[in-house]
Amino acid sequence: MSNLFDEVKAQVNGKNAAIVFPEGLDERVLTAASRLSSEGVLKPILVGNKEAVQKKADELKVDISSISVLDPQNYEKFDEMVQKFVERRKGKATEEAARKILLDENYFGTMLVYMNEADGLVSGAAHSTADTVRPALQIIKTKEGVKKTSGVFIMVRDNEKYVFADCAINIAPDSNDLAEIAVESAATAKLFGVDPRVAMLSFSTKGSAKSEETEKVVEALAIAKEKDASLVIDGEFQFDAAIVPSVAAKKAPGAVIQGDANVFVFPSLEAGNIGYKIAQRLGGFEAVGPILQGLNMPVNDLSRGCSAEDVYNLALITAAQAVQ
Repeated sequence: MSNLFDEVKAQVNGKNAAIVFPEGLDERVLTAASRLSSEGVLKPILVGNKEAVQKKADELKVDISSISVLDPQNYEKFDEMVQKFVERRKGKATEEAARKILLDENYFGTMLVYMNEADGLVSGAAHSTADTVRPALQIIKTKEGVKKTSGVFIMVRDNEKYVFADCAINIAPDSNDLAEIAVESAATAKLFGVDPRVAMLSFSTKGSAKSEETEKVVEALAIAKEKDASLVIDGEFQFDAAIVPSVAAKKAPGAVIQGDANVFVFPSLEAGNIGYKIAQRLGGFEAVGPILQGLNMPVNDLSRGCSAEDVYNLALITAAQAVQ
């Protein structure tokens, strides 16, 4: 596991990326932020009441002396933030509503990213995925040409690294969504030193079964190739044909991918979510993520069951996305 994060650390070291943590009172967040700050690998920003955050840090015996703590209740640029939020929401929020909304730490933290006061955000230790993702979609929004954000896991076991997508966000992606997920996942793979070879997964390999579900994947493959002609991508594949060369030779002899895929695009959220958990629990893989992709600026979501180490690692990933 250390290999993966050594690579990511090397990418972000000296770039001084500022990452905001809206959950400034969370023990795991404070511990990770203190470590990141002391190592000088990135610049953490904590959100919360300064006295309360300092008191919690003292209790935990963690040093946050060189970390900036921003309090929505006493933020010097709050009026400017309110105006920018009202403009960004284009009539969906009045100034009065904005003043209330921006006291919420996730909205406040996301606005810091939008205003370039921070380069990325990590939240979710004490909030639901929706609480983290909603402000990001409303404020930061998806990149040009990308309609939806998606969530990937980097699956790590010893020297093996794979990307599984989408395992976190889109319940029933259509062909366009799947194509977009494929292109974005390939870009995420490169961030982790993986030369992407993308397999579009299904319960069929190269027309062995025909249904609406398999046709959706075939169509997605064509759209993905149009979006990025340089992409090494093929499908539709059953998982064994995508990862076992001898199976690929029998089931898909003419395919570009010959059992050597490392980026797997699942046809639905249930398949992706079940798939990554099987690999994690039965296959002994470490699942890093979900890493959100397709946004204008990086926002990432922690699991509420995360450890301080998870917070630290996801902050490194967020910084890597920011400096990419």
